[in-house]
Amino acid sequence: MRTRDSLRKDIELAWDNKSDPSDFRDAVQELICALDEGVVRVVELMSSGDWVVNEWVKKGILLYFILSENQTIDFGFEYRDKVPVKRGYESLGVRVVPPAVCRYGAFLSPGVVMMPSYVNIGAFVGNHTMLDTWSTVGSCAHIGARVHLSGGVGIGGVLEPVQSRPVIIEDDVFVGSRSILVEGVRVCREAVIGAGVVITASTAIMDVSGSKPVEYKGYIPERSVVIPGSYPKKFPAGVYYVPCALIIGQRKKSTDKKVSLNEALRDHRLSV
Repeated sequence: MRTRDSLRKDIELAWDNKSDPSDFRDAVQELICALDEGVVRVVELMSSGDWVVNEWVKKGILLYFILSENQTIDFGFEYRDKVPVKRGYESLGVRVVPPAVCRYGAFLSPGVVMMPSYVNIGAFVGNHTMLDTWSTVGSCAHIGARVHLSGGVGIGGVLEPVQSRPVIIEDDVFVGSRSILVEGVRVCREAVIGAGVVITASTAIMDVSGSKPVEYKGYIPERSVVIPGSYPKKFPAGVYYVPCALIIGQRKKSTDKKVSLNEALRDHRLSV
């Protein structure tokens, strides 16, 4: 197996010659295998606390689609795709409930539970995380340890442009049913996202827990409790209410990390 630096060099060379990258087929296959095994990640947390995007890894995933051909995939259900499904769940120590699907090239850590849900190529899912029914984890997204994605949660994916940061959900986060997090949003550790919250890169995230509102974009501070909200905005046709997300307080230290969403919100006299 190549060293990381050698693999990166070959992927970059293949990317520069992507009109005919076939000479680098082995390097691309090796990268996808490394992603599947969790040896390489699309995003990594630095000692500074910042997340860094490994653009070369995203380039390798895109090259994999160029080099692959559609094939019939049959394991009780029939699919036709360029990417095979992930296998070997027993050795990984994960539980996957039919008809959940994880694509090859995504990593599931020990203790992960996938109810009927979906994880796309390039994604990373941390230890003991629960993906509840019909939740989806998009390509290259990072889901931390002990995260709970409730039913119908949509975590966006991103492959292009290669410099774009995917959605990052840090450890011990709870995301309520039908919430949608896309466009590189970062949710810091131990936050609680209420049901139905929609956050994009341009969504106003308003901390209203103090005497004056504080606005964030694409970032949820750690231990925040977040619910859906709206604010008035003037348009040529009049004043209308635009969706936003409201930070109404912080998760109390007395609250167990595995507490249900309703219990966390009850601390703030809310039920969502």
